[in-house]
Amino acid sequence: MAAGGFCKLPNGTVVVALNLPSPAADAPAGVRVLIHAQNRARALTRLRNLGLRAVYLRGNTAPPTPDEITAVLHHPDGLIWRTAPAGGVLSLELWHPIRALIKRPAASA
Repeated sequence: MAAGGFCKLPNGTVVVALNLPSPAADAPAGVRVLIHAQNRARALTRLRNLGLRAVYLRGNTAPPTPDEITAVLHHPDGLIWRTAPAGGVLSLELWHPIRALIKRPAASA
């Protein structure tokens, strides 16, 4: 089960944060994913539509920080990631759009 949490914003939307194992073979061991959506179910559906089928949010053990909320609200897609902090140490890595993590194979004709 992935650690994660959510925060409900004053306008009724939510920001969901999840620590997940990386779906890409050449990516880091773990990633922190942030999703901005109308509700928690829609946030998880956005990840499932990208191919991350076994993603669930149970509890609120690792909610997004105020800096993370600001980052996802200012991103046009509302879906970003970066390497998960190891041992609680924050990294200075910038946030990346989700398409940089999940690379779809090229369609062959």
